[in-house]
Amino acid sequence: KYQEALKDNNWVQAMQDEMLQFNKQQVWEICPLPPNKQPIGTRWVFRNKQDEAGMIIKNKARLVVQGYSQEEGIDYDETFAPVARLEAIRLFLAYAISNKIKVYQMDVKSAFLYGKIKEEVYVCQPPGFEDPSHPEWVYKLDKALYGLKQAPRAWYDTLSTFLLKNNFTRGAIDKTLFIKHVGNHVLLVQIYVDDIIFGSTNTKLCDEFKKLMQSKFEMSTMGELQYFLGLQIKQQTNGTFIHQSKYVKELLNKFSLQDCKSCSTPMTPTTQVEPDDQGKQVDQTMYRCMIGSLLYLTASRPDIMFSTCVCARYQSAPRESHLIAVKRIFRYLKGTPTLGIWYPASSNTKLSAFSDSDYAGCKMTRKSTSGGCQFLGNCLVSWQSKKQTSVATSTAEAEYIAAASCTSQIQWLQYQLLDYGIKETKTPLLVDSKSAISIIQNPVQFSKTKHIEIRYHFIRDCYEKGKIEVKHVATANQIADIFTK
Repeated sequence: KYQEALKDNNWVQAMQDEMLQFNKQQVWEICPLPPNKQPIGTRWVFRNKQDEAGMIIKNKARLVVQGYSQEEGIDYDETFAPVARLEAIRLFLAYAISNKIKVYQMDVKSAFLYGKIKEEVYVCQPPGFEDPSHPEWVYKLDKALYGLKQAPRAWYDTLSTFLLKNNFTRGAIDKTLFIKHVGNHVLLVQIYVDDIIFGSTNTKLCDEFKKLMQSKFEMSTMGELQYFLGLQIKQQTNGTFIHQSKYVKELLNKFSLQDCKSCSTPMTPTTQVEPDDQGKQVDQTMYRCMIGSLLYLTASRPDIMFSTCVCARYQSAPRESHLIAVKRIFRYLKGTPTLGIWYPASSNTKLSAFSDSDYAGCKMTRKSTSGGCQFLGNCLVSWQSKKQTSVATSTAEAEYIAAASCTSQIQWLQYQLLDYGIKETKTPLLVDSKSAISIIQNPVQFSKTKHIEIRYHFIRDCYEKGKIEVKHVATANQIADIFTK
């Protein structure tokens, strides 16, 4: 691929631009290789950047190091860097629309090149850009390169230190959220590696933040938030719409299902996905690739969450019947490519949650499936569908375990909202099982629940402390039902 790129002037120009960035940021210095040191290889990676319509807008050539050859304790030490969860991104957007905040985005150009590294690391000269005077010499890195194991951490340390020095405070739970208070106004900044989204109750603060970032970093794209982490975001005065229609189209083309017949549901209401030892085996790699692609799509499509998770249980030995079930999900996507989540403009920021469970739904293990979803006002910010780790002996126990799982997510959201200045107590948890509610509210019934694992009983503690308020909801109005069946 590198040899082919040399024949195209656009790719040659892209490689030259990348090398210019290295010299500009003083990333390295050329030197002889010291004794007992092993250089890390480098290679070029070529990618076409596309807009939402799929049109190529830029040829991007990136030099990466072969980080897989690094040795711990020699070439790197700590590598962990905080990364924002998708629930945190959706919570950010929900809070923004509830406070009529316009959200903007910016992208730091070659962000990793700003991160200083502490280790002594040597890399080979880039292919095609060897020094003719010293072709055998190597580069000693002063800053991080893409592909280094410690590169994300080095960049996060650089960016967070810069923001903290400029009067930002870091979130107590989400370390990728930075907040700055100026009088009665607030500026919110959420980072995901080198992608940054931000918004403020005062537009002047946004302009000041843009100038602040430009004074330290070179920015490649700036403007109103429209496309972030594969999510297409449309901001309007009456609400925000989040969808992945471009990604759906790409998936259908990737698996040659663009001409398939559409259907109205992701699963058939009568046929269940079950173990099939006698069925014909299918390609494991393709099956797992399809499941992984669908799991990412659940970031804005809770309607396929349960069906995708059920099909994901058979990745170790997929059969033809399982593949048919997965393809049905794609057929459903074919007919509903533009579905997404709507966040209506509302001043309501009250947290609420729904919890539900089936009973012994898994035919292999007879374990139940927990389902839950959490709302900030009228905005759906988080949802879960997961097979329980233990076999429930009754529907009440299954519902109780599901409610406990939902409570842990509620607790995380409560702590997260503290960073936004919202103190949440007595969060309504709506359950359609009166028996499960009785177990939560009445600890006297211990004789009937002593077989339940202790870790699920923390929901009682949360109830007694007033963190949640358990309420009954009719099964017909149980929103979390779609995550269990």
